[in-house]
Amino acid sequence: MAYLISEEANDLLQDVREFCENEVKEQCKEFDRSGEWPKEIYDKAIEMQLHSLEVPEEYGGPGLSRVDVAALIEEMAIADAGFATTISASGLGTKPVLIAGNEEQKKHVCDQIIEGGFGAFCLTEPGAGSDAGAGTTTAVKDGDEYILNGRKCFITNGGIASFYCITAMTDKSKGVKGISMFLVDAGTPGLSTGNEEDKMGIRTSNTCDVVLEDCRIPAKNLIGAEGKGFGIAMKTLDQARAWMGCVAAGIAQRGINEAIAYGKERIQFGKPIIKNQALQFKIADMAIKTETARQMVAHALTRMDLGLSHSKEAAIAKCYASDIAMEVASEAIQMFGGYGYSREYPVEKLLRDAKIFQIFEGSNEIQRIVIANNTIGR
Repeated sequence: MAYLISEEANDLLQDVREFCENEVKEQCKEFDRSGEWPKEIYDKAIEMQLHSLEVPEEYGGPGLSRVDVAALIEEMAIADAGFATTISASGLGTKPVLIAGNEEQKKHVCDQIIEGGFGAFCLTEPGAGSDAGAGTTTAVKDGDEYILNGRKCFITNGGIASFYCITAMTDKSKGVKGISMFLVDAGTPGLSTGNEEDKMGIRTSNTCDVVLEDCRIPAKNLIGAEGKGFGIAMKTLDQARAWMGCVAAGIAQRGINEAIAYGKERIQFGKPIIKNQALQFKIADMAIKTETARQMVAHALTRMDLGLSHSKEAAIAKCYASDIAMEVASEAIQMFGGYGYSREYPVEKLLRDAKIFQIFEGSNEIQRIVIANNTIGR
């Protein structure tokens, strides 16, 4: 793996690799078939504190750089993309608070993560996907409380989260400037989940609706200020996109690994198929694209760590990595021939897992708009 990481992270990487090989990779095959959320696997990951890698050191986290964490997340993605998505999405759910929350809110969510909880980020609605400003979830001030009503959909970790960062309209007349962000704990009366998605891929992650019905929360649970929710959400996604590029790079790397291993075993015309230059070139192209994606992820995360602008870089990382994850997964299937199309072999799952990375955290069409705006200027 070509991430340049600290000695501490490298030691942890060996532990993560061993854990994923022994506890995730093979076990997730059955959960991919059943669609069941593998709680026992996540409980073991929590014991290793793998779910808290993005918690800042001052709140009990490991104090790793973002590139250090990326190496660990990619290793998880190589084993199973759904597993890595669950871990990464919990960080996504925490980001709005870390970006714009007060000290009490930051400590609250980080304590929940450290204690074994997960976070969830609730932006998407049935009628508001790429057009986040079209959301209809509302938050009405009532004394020292807000009352939330609405429905969020396609929420990763929705059914297993300990807390939610939720966007809601506090002033519909202002459009996106009327959106605010709220912190809501699981178990709050009026908050429920349902309609768990029977997904094509990343089936070891939980995805469901989050429903708000006269959900009362303290006014102090407002993150930042009224009307700042859309900006907080966009800053959250600017960071999160690079992590989705990281998971996509892991899918691609798994495709390369599987294609090489099979190419060395499969004998045709009296020799392993990997000896054919046509297939060697195929592997070379897969490696070129995967390494390029990985380095773009590392570049975007390094800029974040340095406090530099990263919107364009994160969008490129996410867009490119997800596109090549689909391409590399498809080529891995091609290397397997007819066997690659069978669920008996691992590569068809990679294609199913890869597709969502072109869609969520902003579709790749949206990423190209972000990249164009940052390249051309407004």
